[in-house]
Amino acid sequence: MNRLFKRHVNAIEVNKIPRKILNNGNSIPCIGIGTFGSDLYGPNQVAEAVVYAAEYGQRFFDCASVYTNEKEIGEAFQVILNGGVSRKELFIASKVWNDMHAEGKVIASCEKTLKDLKLDYLDLFLVHWPFPNFHPPGCSVDSRSPDSKPYNHDSYMIVWRQMEKLVERGLVRSIGTSNMTIPKLEILLRDCKIKPAVNEMEIHPHFQQPNLYNFLEEKDILPIGFCPIGSPKRPERDKTELDTVDIEDPVIKDIAERLGVHPAIVCLKWAVQRGHIPIPFSVTPSKIESNLKCVLDSEIKITEKEMYEISKIDQNCRLIKGQVFLWEKASSWEDLWDINGVIVK
Repeated sequence: MNRLFKRHVNAIEVNKIPRKILNNGNSIPCIGIGTFGSDLYGPNQVAEAVVYAAEYGQRFFDCASVYTNEKEIGEAFQVILNGGVSRKELFIASKVWNDMHAEGKVIASCEKTLKDLKLDYLDLFLVHWPFPNFHPPGCSVDSRSPDSKPYNHDSYMIVWRQMEKLVERGLVRSIGTSNMTIPKLEILLRDCKIKPAVNEMEIHPHFQQPNLYNFLEEKDILPIGFCPIGSPKRPERDKTELDTVDIEDPVIKDIAERLGVHPAIVCLKWAVQRGHIPIPFSVTPSKIESNLKCVLDSEIKITEKEMYEISKIDQNCRLIKGQVFLWEKASSWEDLWDINGVIVK
């Protein structure tokens, strides 16, 4: 990456961005930026957005090996670090992909991510999905891999034991889960040595997941919310006719009008005030700025009455259903999510 780090003239001071304390004592900024470019943005565009976000004051970056842009983001991190931002200011997360769940592969995946990102350690490493199932790029949403399998706890614990070793080796500061359910988390918490610090999950006003959210709070596991504004630019394979649009909800629009902001900002501020960490994605400088700036109460604040009104617009509308991870005998995408409180096998 051929550019220098230049702090934005209106950059938000890092000490003004609230941080939350994880269950292991480490701290994390109250908002991050995603790096999944979907089918729309290439690795270099995403890397450029990472640098710009850091120049404006963003310090939490959510990465993943499957996004196929960690090498470019690694170059971006070098620009940021060489520009005077200290490593301890940054909070960098990544994830192990589904095809690296076997014994030894989780550690190898983390080591490759560290090499690509040009880092000595990660602040957070997640198990991206609780299945070893994966799909070829561009496959049909209805495709079923003959190698896909339902959740197997013994197999997942092979993954988790390696995650724990990464902490013990100092390569990772915190570990967490992603796309998990209550019954899966219950047996993980029963068997783990190091409990997850976070669970990354889909959360937006039309999909608030109150049962899982409350469970995580009770277990002192911090929710991190992807698709925080309803992911209008998600891949076509993840769209269905029944999906609702958060930023078109009358409640969200009315609050946005009162505050003089875009409805997307209301979704983000709702997340921060509710208590979880949103990780919006954007490559547009003005959106990167407004996304970060909204965490400051001096900028905008949603009233208690409005927070209550938002709590009542939940549509239970899951946007990222995971259909491509289904096994051949699965009934529907709902089998991935244990909606009856029992792990589907």
